[in-house]
Amino acid sequence: MTQVKIFADSISDIPESWMTQYDIGIVPLYVVFGEKAYKDKLEITTTDIYRRVDETGELPHTSAPSPADFIAAFTPWIERGDTILFISMSSKLSSTYQNALIAADELPEGRVIVVDSLNVSGGVALLVIKAAQAAQTGASPGEIVTMLEDLRDRVEIEVLVDSLDYLHKGGRVSNMQHMIGSLLKIRPVLRIKEGLVISADKYRGKTEKAVERMLHHFTENIHKVDRELIIVAQTLAERAADYIRTTLLEKTDTREVAIIEGGCAISCHCGPRTVAIMYLRNKAYTM
Repeated sequence: MTQVKIFADSISDIPESWMTQYDIGIVPLYVVFGEKAYKDKLEITTTDIYRRVDETGELPHTSAPSPADFIAAFTPWIERGDTILFISMSSKLSSTYQNALIAADELPEGRVIVVDSLNVSGGVALLVIKAAQAAQTGASPGEIVTMLEDLRDRVEIEVLVDSLDYLHKGGRVSNMQHMIGSLLKIRPVLRIKEGLVISADKYRGKTEKAVERMLHHFTENIHKVDRELIIVAQTLAERAADYIRTTLLEKTDTREVAIIEGGCAISCHCGPRTVAIMYLRNKAYTM
C-alpha cells in the first residue's frame, strides 16, 4: 500500500506537537529583512520579527521556497517509497504553490501532488490535519485530494487586528486612515475570500470589547460551525486566545479548541496582539 507523506509550508503555523503526532513535513518560507533572508521558524521567530520592526521601523517581506527547496525536502521521502501530498498556502498570495508544481515536474512522475489550500495560517492547518488523519487510516492520494477540494471551500478565518500600525507600514492603510483609525481605536477584521485577504468588518473601542464582540458573533452562529476542531491563532495575545478557548469550551459543545502561535504571515502583515479564529463551516450553511 502506498504511504502518503503530508507536507505543508510554514505559513500553516502547525505546532511541533502536531508535526510529530501526524508525521507532517514543513517547507519553510523566508522572512526577508533588507538583503538577508531567514528561514521561517528555523532561523527567525515571531519575537525576532517584532523586535527588528521596532528597531528599524521597516517591515520584512516574505519569500516563497524555491523549487530547489521543495526538491531537497521531498526527495528523501520519495526515495523511501512515499508519495508526497503538499498542501500549499493560497496561490493568490504567494508563488509557493507554483514553485512546488515546478519541483513536482522535476521529480519522478506522479510522486508529488500539490493542492492549493486557498488559505493561510490555521486555515491551512485545518486542512493539513484532516489530510494527515486520512493518510494514517490508509486513504489513497486521490481520496485525500478529493476530500481537501471539498473542505477548502468551507474553511473560515476571522482575524482581529489590534492596531493599524503594521497594515499602515505595509502600505495597506493610508496615512489618513491610519491617523483616524488610531484616534478612534478602530480594529479591523480580516477574512479570506476565494484565496485573498479582505477587510470584512471593524470593531471600535478597547481590545477586550472587540474580542467580546467577535466571540459573541461567533457563538451566535455556532450551529453553522463544524465543532470537531476550532483553531485560535495568536501573536502576543495569549490572554485573549485563552479567553476565547475557555469560552468556547464552556459555552459550546466544541470537541477541541487548539491555540497556535501565528507565524511570519500574521506577524509581518497584522502585527502583535492579533488573534484569529479558524474553523470549518458545516456543509449546509454559509456564514
